[in-house]
Amino acid sequence: MLNRRFLVLAAAVAALAGCATSPTPVSVADTIAAQSQLSTLNGLVAKAGLTDTLKGTGPYTVFAPTNEAFAKVPAKTMDELARDPAKLKAVLSYHLIPGKLMAADVKNGNSKTVNGANVALSKAGEFVTVEDAMVQTADISATNGVVHVVDAVLMPPSR
Repeated sequence: MLNRRFLVLAAAVAALAGCATSPTPVSVADTIAAQSQLSTLNGLVAKAGLTDTLKGTGPYTVFAPTNEAFAKVPAKTMDELARDPAKLKAVLSYHLIPGKLMAADVKNGNSKTVNGANVALSKAGEFVTVEDAMVQTADISATNGVVHVVDAVLMPPSR
């Protein structure tokens, strides 16, 4: 009897420990919000009104610029984006591809973004680039897509 109680208790402790260490998958928006290196992007996603979209069914592939990447963008450009939510949304949606594209599945060529413009994707060995941005951390899975952390902000072509 005592042995059985010990086994039940041990199983319960193991189950609780498993819950504490196993992260629960979350949406692309929540995945971005959880990464401190993406705090600038997270704030801009909210400002552009894209949070609900990125919490939606998707799936989405997000090429997520780091805080350092946004720091390289000229202050004048960032000010323009801050004053023009439509332009900000266009820039951010240029970082989104409909569908879930894992790094291993990248093929050299163009992919259409949510913005409607094409981005050039390239893969050489383990290295993946989108336009001039290098993927620094690939394949951060979310319930509705995947996030790839990149080292540059992508600017859509002028229309």
